[in-house]
This record gives sequence, structure tokens and C-alpha cells, in this order.
Amino acid sequence: MRSPALIILAVLCLTACVDAPTVYQPLSADTHVGYQESPIEQDRWRIVFAGGPGADPARVADLALRRAAELTLARGGDWFRVTQRATERRAGNGPYVSLGAGGADFGRHSAVGVGGDVGFDLGGGPRTIQTLEILIGRGPAPREPDVYDAHDVARTLGAPA
Repeated sequence: MRSPALIILAVLCLTACVDAPTVYQPLSADTHVGYQESPIEQDRWRIVFAGGPGADPARVADLALRRAAELTLARGGDWFRVTQRATERRAGNGPYVSLGAGGADFGRHSAVGVGGDVGFDLGGGPRTIQTLEILIGRGPAPREPDVYDAHDVARTLGAPA
């Protein structure tokens, strides 16, 4: 018989392996964490940043703004306007129970089976996905709501020195 402490330790190790930390990177096919952008029109872009399980929604929003600033500067812009913004929270799978039954006939022999499964989400909590639609502008940034100076945002939210 295994000790409860050993079982708890094994579950904690599995949880650590499953969690995908929220890092600033292109969208990873393995962890489904990171940013992705796509053009809509010449200076209009859609940016999506997907955080890891349990990530702080404010951090995910900041990382989406950071990508918007970097994209704006890379495209020769000085500022961007957020024309649409959406935050999606995808809940974890949570506990689940599954039951199944089946049978087969092999001529003179037949078989019947019943199975069950109980599982728990070890993913670390809900995932936050931030989507921004931006319009890139050049010259001095207008003083309007949802307009950001790309240089300031990149400096403030950029990689730590």
C-alpha cells in the first residue's frame, strides 16, 4: 500500500509538468501559449495573445499590448489605436466521470465489458485569451481613448533589462 504523501508528491509533480507558463513568444503549437497576429487591411491587424493556465488576465492584456506596440514599430508606425478588444476565459476541464459499456459476439463465444474513469484537470486553472484589433498610425499620437504611443508601450511593457 502506498503512502498518501507519495501519491500527493506524484500529483504535484504531474501538475508542474502540465502547467505552461505564460511567456512572451510566438504562439507555441505545443503549449498553446504566446502571440499570433494577422493582417486585416494595410494598417489594420488582429493580435491574439493566449496565456497559460491560471495566468493573470491583466498580464495577458499587457502582453497583447506589448505585441501591438512591437508590430506597430516594425511596420513603421508610431502609435496604434485599439478598435476592438475581447477577453476570453476558457475554463479548465475540472473533474469528470466517464462510464462505458460494450459487447461483442464471436459466434459461440461472446464478451461484455463495463468500464469507468474518473479524472481531474491538472492544468492549473482557466486560460485567458486577449484579442486586439489595432489600427497603426504615423506621426504624433492623437490624445484619444484607446490610442497608445508604441514607443512608450514598448519601453514600459518590453522585456526587462
